[in-house]
Amino acid sequence: KVVVAMSGGVDSSVVAVMLKKEGYDVTGITLKLYNSNSTSKNKTCCAGIDIEDAKKVANKYNIKHLTLDYQDKFFNGVINDFVDSYSNGETPLPCVRCNQTVKFKDLLDEAKNMGADALVTGHYARREGSLTNARLLKAKDLSKDQSFFLFATKQDQLNFVRFPLGNYNKTEIRRLAKNYELDVSDKPDSQDICFVTSDSYRDLINNLNPSTYIEGNIYDTNGQILGKHNGIVNYTIGQRKGIGISGAKEPLYVIKINKKNNSITLGKKNYLRKNTINFKNINWLGGDIGTSNLECSAKIRSTQEDLPGILDIENNLGSFTFHSQIDGTSPGQACVFYKNDQLLGGGWITA
Repeated sequence: KVVVAMSGGVDSSVVAVMLKKEGYDVTGITLKLYNSNSTSKNKTCCAGIDIEDAKKVANKYNIKHLTLDYQDKFFNGVINDFVDSYSNGETPLPCVRCNQTVKFKDLLDEAKNMGADALVTGHYARREGSLTNARLLKAKDLSKDQSFFLFATKQDQLNFVRFPLGNYNKTEIRRLAKNYELDVSDKPDSQDICFVTSDSYRDLINNLNPSTYIEGNIYDTNGQILGKHNGIVNYTIGQRKGIGISGAKEPLYVIKINKKNNSITLGKKNYLRKNTINFKNINWLGGDIGTSNLECSAKIRSTQEDLPGILDIENNLGSFTFHSQIDGTSPGQACVFYKNDQLLGGGWITA
């Protein structure tokens, strides 16, 4: 007996039908996470149109289907964190928070309460191992690999979750959806942040917490004031466009956001290049660490290739020193570690 998290997209729809055809006792669950009447179709996930798409797939193949209203859980676990992160000068990762809270905590508990043997999702990642010591690996289709967003999954959660799409390419899944005659076979993948319904996340923050828009100074690397900003929530590390400063001899980037004195600092691109990333709240899935100086690879963005370096962990704090310099990322993002294809764990970047 399995519960399939059906988001209304092509991936989870194919998973549900695939398992039904293989003879599993399948229950599809779709989560209503927010109201999205104004969201464009290719941004949504777990909203009105997606719930209807999931229901159609379930009805077509006689799959039991439930819709659970998790709007409060999603607001508290994901949207509030999103607003708080930007208000603190950080850049959030809402997809990880969503997996960490509503999907692999609340939904997983629901699946267990229903007597399911596993919770199944449409993530592109591979899980190997037994019922007690499962390992998480990159997907076969590296262009679609979502293991980065699963780094915060706890070991007991990973033991209970299954990712059947990990050994497929996306083109194969689209083909299966056509073979199954699913209406969602050509549905675009969800993109950007699903709950941001306008063109800018800043509109959402302004609606939920307008007090974050406080004017402050913009500095250069020598501490000279270059101008004013109207709220640190408008900026992310590495940003170049829309800074509001003109007349510079060469491109300037946001290299520092200081919540304490409500300021941002601009500098040349070389100031963004780092090779050591510090992080906290580490989630470890790689068995025994064995050594504090572990040779492995890491990445700080889902879309980049993981690069080699040295991992050092002590008491839930750690650092990763890349062998080469990389463009820095913002606190609030993640540093995720790999050994070959296996995801070892990850932490939340502090500096």
